[in-house]
Amino acid sequence: MSRIVIRNGEIITSMDRLRGDVYCEDGVIRAIGAKLEVPAGTEVIDASGQLVFPGGLDPHVHMELPFMGTVSADDFESGTAAGICGGVTCIIDFCIPAAKQSLLEALKLWDEKSKKAVADYSYHMAITWFSEQVEKEMGTVKERGIPSFKHFMAYKGALMLDDDGLYRSFCRIKELGGIATIHAENGDVVWNLQQKLIRAGKNGPEYHAVSRPPEVEGEATNRAIRIAEVVGMPVYIVHMSCKAALDAVIAARLRGQRGVYAESLINHLLLDDSVYQKPNFEAAAYVMSPPFRPKGNPDALWDGVKAGMIQTTGTDHCPFNMSQKAMGKDNFTLIPNGCAAIEDRMSLLWHHGVGMGRISEQQFVSLFTTNACRIFGLYPRKGTIAIGSDADIVVFDPTKTRVFSAKTHHQKVDRSIFEGFEAKGAPSHVIANGKLVYKDGDLRATRGAGRFIPRAGIQLI
Repeated sequence: MSRIVIRNGEIITSMDRLRGDVYCEDGVIRAIGAKLEVPAGTEVIDASGQLVFPGGLDPHVHMELPFMGTVSADDFESGTAAGICGGVTCIIDFCIPAAKQSLLEALKLWDEKSKKAVADYSYHMAITWFSEQVEKEMGTVKERGIPSFKHFMAYKGALMLDDDGLYRSFCRIKELGGIATIHAENGDVVWNLQQKLIRAGKNGPEYHAVSRPPEVEGEATNRAIRIAEVVGMPVYIVHMSCKAALDAVIAARLRGQRGVYAESLINHLLLDDSVYQKPNFEAAAYVMSPPFRPKGNPDALWDGVKAGMIQTTGTDHCPFNMSQKAMGKDNFTLIPNGCAAIEDRMSLLWHHGVGMGRISEQQFVSLFTTNACRIFGLYPRKGTIAIGSDADIVVFDPTKTRVFSAKTHHQKVDRSIFEGFEAKGAPSHVIANGKLVYKDGDLRATRGAGRFIPRAGIQLI
């Protein structure tokens, strides 16, 4: 029997705050209060002067994803371990079937890969093609505890689903009581812009962003939201990167369309397209989709966060080493798309959000974990500190300074997109499933300790 008590911390959730103790037994929070009496032999964590938060959920990651001719560098073990170091105690990965592949066959592959996870996990199921078979299998996927379905409006000729497929999939999701998540970029326009640039000899990584301007994201975001409006079901826009897309979300919410949600990445909140001017192919490290946007867009996203128009944050953690990025040395369209950030989000969101006066401490908790847990049906098991909730907890030192570097991070990638950044505020202790898995730089994760967490449905917020 495992027992831990966290004493004397300031406990902060999305709705409450109090100073006191949290007692955890066998992976569950059993008591909250001042000066709790606990059984002899209970492990004690002194959180004096520190904050006690619910463990983080990263709702958008890709561990060991086969993509663009290679596989993302972090597997379920290393990726979830890096997440723990950044206060992330649960992830939602994406099960992505290949063209014409059975959803259930893909699910078996992901189940095998995820056995290595050191922290809890769930999946979104990607709909990369549509047929009567897919429609039937979506029901089985939902019964398995996966009520969220991903749709790519980009990556023409690979993952992209056309409007007919979107509409039919949306209708099925409504029947199942699920939610659609959307990668919103107009894939046809992107493909044509890419070909035009390559023909003109503009093949360096700096042209990646040129081929995917904000307008293609804004158009696709509006289109997905409108199709969802016709069907009458909720939709969640992943990795929203620009004002053009935010405007479509704001318009929908202001006209009263229910169930329209937006996620922005810490990546897009902090970086702009100046990163693509780095010399000697270094810009390739920042190639992801959607790309980093012109100055002004990060500020617009922060405005959306403050106004409640952006409800969640994630990372789209999908790292590739520079040797993998070199596949596109002579053609930017062949550079594997993806960056690493699962270990970085908590400190950066705290520093640039709370530390700079953009959001409150309770808004931070909502953006880091609670809202995504609600939307995707994990709450109150995850995303809060309450009696009966999973004992996933972060003890956070708001005075601790962290410098970001590939030399010190746990992510298995040789480049940090936040290299040299500093942030004030970092985890001192992380508890996952009632076990102390991180203490002051000492990672104590156990391979295979993570559990698949089934989700019965979603919650509108």
